[in-house]
This record gives sequence, structure tokens and C-alpha cells, in this order.
Amino acid sequence: MSRRVVSVTLDNLDHLPRRCRGCVFWELAPHIKEQAEEFGQTELEKEAWLSSVLLEWGSCGRIIYADNVPAGYVLYAPPGAIPRSAAFPTSPVSPDAVLLTSLYVMPEFAGGGMGRILVQAVAKDLTKRGVKAIEAFGNASVESTSTCVVPADFLVSVGFKTVRQHPKWPRLRLELRTALTWKEDVEAALERLLSSVSIQATAPVEPVLRPA
Repeated sequence: MSRRVVSVTLDNLDHLPRRCRGCVFWELAPHIKEQAEEFGQTELEKEAWLSSVLLEWGSCGRIIYADNVPAGYVLYAPPGAIPRSAAFPTSPVSPDAVLLTSLYVMPEFAGGGMGRILVQAVAKDLTKRGVKAIEAFGNASVESTSTCVVPADFLVSVGFKTVRQHPKWPRLRLELRTALTWKEDVEAALERLLSSVSIQATAPVEPVLRPA
């Protein structure tokens, strides 16, 4: 099975699962969300939110495909672009972090590592952009049926650490500085290796003396 991950854009937004395509749990403040739902404008609001973030900040989501079939997605953005984040009891999000909001894998692809691949794609993108960490509010309640908040157990399984405890909505964090340091170390090692090869290649060759 081939897998590929691409950025979420206005052109492929409809590849999100139908219920997620029209969900504005994170994108709107609670009272505005209720109004949008009442007037049936949630899909337009989702599109407007994505357009705004793409213009002002850049890439803010990834879709994973399995054999060209949409298998899951993830969305993330600066906390200031996520109105719902202020409503959580474990807010605010740290000022040096980007907030991971939604992550969903289609049931038929569950257990295949798709969620981990999506988190890795987010980490790779944000590391290149100089972001220090990813944070997320986790769903730790076994009684909650919310699919809009990523399960806390999953976040822990892919490397997140709890930074603020709560029985239902803990806030978790994934440090990206390690990835940045590793990248810098690899680049430095390659530079030393190439420098050594260059020196050896240009070193003068000692003449061979032969008897007359």
C-alpha cells in the first residue's frame, strides 16, 4: 500500500471526512459556532478559516492518502488562530508552541500507523519553520464521546508529555528542539566529512625517488 502526505489546501479540503469538513469546533468561538450551525454555514466558515490561516501564517494541515484514498488528516495553527483553545481549563498554550487541534484517521485505516505518520509530518514542517514545540489538548475522559479532541493516550504514544494535568482535558507538549539539534549535528558532521575528503584530495603527492 502506497502512502503519501500532502498539505491541506482549499482545493483538497473536501477530502476531509464529511463530518470533519463541516466541523468548526476549533475554528470558531463557542457562541459563534452555535450561530453557524443554526444557519447551516459551517462549511463556509471552515473554508474561510483555512483561507485566512494559509494567507497569514502558511501551511496548517496535512492529509494522508493510502493508494490515493484519503485515510486521515491533521490540522494545526498558532493558538491565536484557534478561538476554542481559550475555552479549555488547561489553557493557555505556551507562547513558543503551535497548537495541534484535529487529528483523525478513517476507521478502515486504523492501526496502520497513519496517525503517527501525520504527527511526524507536522513535526517535520514546523521544525523547518523554526517552531520549538507542538502542544495539544488531549481527551483523557473514557466517558467522553468527543471526536474533536485527540485522545490523550494517543498523544503520549507518539512522544507528547503532559505539561498541565486535568482529569478530562490535559495539555500535552512535544519538544522539537531535539529534532533541530539532531539536524544541526548531522549537517555539521557532513560538513566535517566533506572537508576531510577535500583536504585529502588536494594534498600534495610526495615524489617517488628511484635509484639512478
